[in-house]
Amino acid sequence: MFFSIIIPVYNRPEEIREVLGCLLLQTYKNFEVLVVESGSEKKKSDLVVGAFASKMKVKYLLTGNFGPGISRNFGMKQAKGDYFIILDSDILLEPNFLEVILTEVSSRNLDCHGGPDKCHDSFLDIEKAFNYSLTSFLTTGGMRGGAKSATTFHPRSFNMGFSRKVYETTGGFPFGFMGEDIVLSLKIKELGFKIGLIADAFVYHHRKKDFRTFFRYMKFFGKSRINITKLVPNSLKLIHLFPVGFLFYFLFTYLSVFISGQLFIALKSIIFS
Repeated sequence: MFFSIIIPVYNRPEEIREVLGCLLLQTYKNFEVLVVESGSEKKKSDLVVGAFASKMKVKYLLTGNFGPGISRNFGMKQAKGDYFIILDSDILLEPNFLEVILTEVSSRNLDCHGGPDKCHDSFLDIEKAFNYSLTSFLTTGGMRGGAKSATTFHPRSFNMGFSRKVYETTGGFPFGFMGEDIVLSLKIKELGFKIGLIADAFVYHHRKKDFRTFFRYMKFFGKSRINITKLVPNSLKLIHLFPVGFLFYFLFTYLSVFISGQLFIALKSIIFS
């Protein structure tokens, strides 16, 4: 099986260097990489990709800033593989990543797969904290690919793949961003293709490194869920309300402690006055 690995990138040359370095070390070598520069202005990745051109099959493609979904479609149009693997630019991979996918897709006859994301030991503490907030059962219900969530799991664009037949049938991602990967996953399922979670095909996913950018990311993530619900009304499940529930629980706990403290001070002043 020949893999085409599609990676959109926007102003992230150093992160592309890391993921290409991981792909260079893969035990399974029958693949090509298409790095799609999505309208980057400040930091382009052409020189980084060029440094790997003599070591692996890698192409550098330029397109406009129309969102990662459109960039992935642009890459897939020029891909030669039997099976497309979609990755984000801010991830790290184990050397057997492609080998695991090959084994599972072939043995289970999967048309589409998704894998979970994890936090690498080398990541910053703040990245680990953000990772927990996005993957914990308390905050998201484990929707991002935990083995116990296989029944509610939908492949996500940071780590997913599908056959050329799936791509030709669906046309790829329906729009640029804000839920495009989940809408595509739901469409693949609706069309009767076989989807599977490959728990061992995980990626180490870098997180935001400060609260400001993390807040912007979560705001974007929230808008995506609204967008998905409008397009696919029956897709909203109770589990999707976990983040809101956790937020209210946190605020209730904080206010309870604050009010209890103030009440204690007031009672103390009355009793001992």
